[in-house]
Amino acid sequence: MSMGMVVALPSGNLIVPVIRNADQYNITGLAKVVNDLAKRARDNKLKPDELSGGTFSVSNVGSFGNVMGTPIIMQPQVAILALGAVQKKPAVIETPYGDAIAIRHKMFLSHSYDHRVVDGALGGSFVRRVADYLERFDTTRSV
Repeated sequence: MSMGMVVALPSGNLIVPVIRNADQYNITGLAKVVNDLAKRARDNKLKPDELSGGTFSVSNVGSFGNVMGTPIIMQPQVAILALGAVQKKPAVIETPYGDAIAIRHKMFLSHSYDHRVVDGALGGSFVRRVADYLERFDTTRSV
C-alpha cells in the first residue's frame, strides 16, 4: 500500500509525500520514514516520484490543536483519514460496582472515502478497526 501523509510547509501550504509499501513497516520503521519525508518536505528536498502514487492519505489535524477536521480526498486517491488532537475528557466507564466517571484520553477520527470505490459499510468498519487498535494499543510493548 502506498500511503500519503499530509505535511504542513513553513509557507502554510500542504504537500503530500507518499510512503511506498507502508504496510511492510513496523511502527518504528514507519516513524522513521514519516520523519524523514516530513523533514525533506519542509526543506523542499523531495523527489518528484515521492509525491505521486498514493492510494490513501493520513492527515494529523491534531498537530495544530484541532479536535477534528473534515478531510478532503486528494484525487486520484480513494480515501483520507484525519486524526484530531488527543485530549483528556470525562467518560463513563463500567466497573464491577457500576458506572463511574473517569478522565480518559480521547481523539476524533474523521474518514472520507470515494463511494465509487469503497462501500460505506467497509469504510465504517475500517475506522472502527483503527479506533479499536488505538484504544487497545500497548504503550509498554517494545517495538
